[in-house]
Amino acid sequence: MIFLGTAGIPNAVKGGSTLEALSFLKRVGLNAMEVEFVRGVRMPPKQAEEVGKEARRLGVRLSVHAPYFINLSSDEPEKIEASKQRIIDSAHRAYLLGADAVAIHLGYYGKLGVQEAYTRIRDSLLDVRDRLGSMGVKGVMLGGETMAKSTQFGTLEELIELSRDVDIVKPYIDWAHLFARNGGQIDYSSVLEKLKQAGITHVNSHFEGLKKRGGFYVDVHDTVDVEAPPFRPLAEAIIKRGVDITLICESPYLEDDALKMKAVLEQLGYRLNP
Repeated sequence: MIFLGTAGIPNAVKGGSTLEALSFLKRVGLNAMEVEFVRGVRMPPKQAEEVGKEARRLGVRLSVHAPYFINLSSDEPEKIEASKQRIIDSAHRAYLLGADAVAIHLGYYGKLGVQEAYTRIRDSLLDVRDRLGSMGVKGVMLGGETMAKSTQFGTLEELIELSRDVDIVKPYIDWAHLFARNGGQIDYSSVLEKLKQAGITHVNSHFEGLKKRGGFYVDVHDTVDVEAPPFRPLAEAIIKRGVDITLICESPYLEDDALKMKAVLEQLGYRLNP
């Protein structure tokens, strides 16, 4: 199945509640939403349970985005510990929401070598896994997000390796980030094949357009109309390969662009199950 929705509350519902957002998404024919904790995990547990119950009733698949302020490869132990706690809080709310995955910006290489950064992040996530287990949090994958900048930990290969070393970690694909990191190119089928070979049965992902600055694509989000990266070839690859996937629109135009993506899927003969 394909699940398609917005990163957070749709623009048409700004100022409204997450529950209102779910009703709106159902009404316009979308079937997914990423709950945004990017500025902090402020949703009370009881509210998370209520939102999860309503999402299940409406058939809207939920995922979560953890706070941006995470760096598991920091040189400062207190920052690593604070980062772990933000991931734990996000995963706990995801569990109450019934969300299947948490998108996480894992860290930076900084002064570390690639392997040292990898080891530090892996060890931190193993600790997070054990602490979540002791809390009874189950069924939530920690989604290491593919990142656009070469200074950030998060190539597809790094995240696939991490998913082998930490059983509750899997890649959370940002298609535009992969496009930018590869110099404005992307082979969707190759990425999907690598994920299949890694045993990923459901792909959680973001999609948005990117702006170009100084001749390079940068991590500044734009409408999907800019074709950087193009959506239609991704839609074709998903349908041809029969991929189970969640596509979360992270463009500034949220539901408008998500509905454009839905129209492309429909042109290719796929109907969402809203």
